[in-house]
Amino acid sequence: MAVSLSSSSTITPITLQPRLKPIHAIGTVNFGYSFNSHGISLRRSAVVASAITGASGTETADLLETVKVSDLNGNEIPISDLWKDRKAVVAFARHFGCVLCRKRAAYLAEKKDVMDASGVTLVLIGPGSIDQAKTFVEQTKFEGEVYADPNHASYEALKFASGVSVTFTPKAAMKIIESYMEGYRQDWKLSFMKDTVERGGWQQGGILVAGPGKDNISYIRKDKEAGDDPPVEEILKACCA
Repeated sequence: MAVSLSSSSTITPITLQPRLKPIHAIGTVNFGYSFNSHGISLRRSAVVASAITGASGTETADLLETVKVSDLNGNEIPISDLWKDRKAVVAFARHFGCVLCRKRAAYLAEKKDVMDASGVTLVLIGPGSIDQAKTFVEQTKFEGEVYADPNHASYEALKFASGVSVTFTPKAAMKIIESYMEGYRQDWKLSFMKDTVERGGWQQGGILVAGPGKDNISYIRKDKEAGDDPPVEEILKACCA
């Protein structure tokens, strides 16, 4: 959903936080809701799609104050350092093996020349290990900067959506089919690595435009569901107008 910089909206559904468990003997997946003596355990997750300005941007910066990400050499960096001295478009991937995230990376990279001309850096962050991030770069040849968030700290701070109901949707299914027809592929080895499996693989991402200045966050859009890419013109207007 595209939202202008002058308005915001909040949608708060109830979602499930399952544990993804491949059952190799029968080749199926057990969505594994948490069972205990009281029945099925459900957790609530807020889904917010908005563009932010002014004080709201400062509030978002405060949420990220202690968050660190890792570069491909294993160095931990405060996430706000990515836009402290420059303007950056920061794309948050669902996970490094996700076919929809590979398409997102490609459609942003297609406009990298426009960003470069405006002095804007293109960045992608994924919830996973440094090795997963390196594999992503090798496979996609992504020309922007790539960082890993092994602890999912930025995703939790930004309260990105997560759950089965925002991962398996009719629109997401159609976008997966479209992505495969366009030549993009899921990396199933990365998708079933321990970190992604234990966290369910239901994480969603978003796109942020920030800087220069740690507190200068001018735009953030949180995905409502898998593959919920905003129009690229909206991103360019936020970063390069």
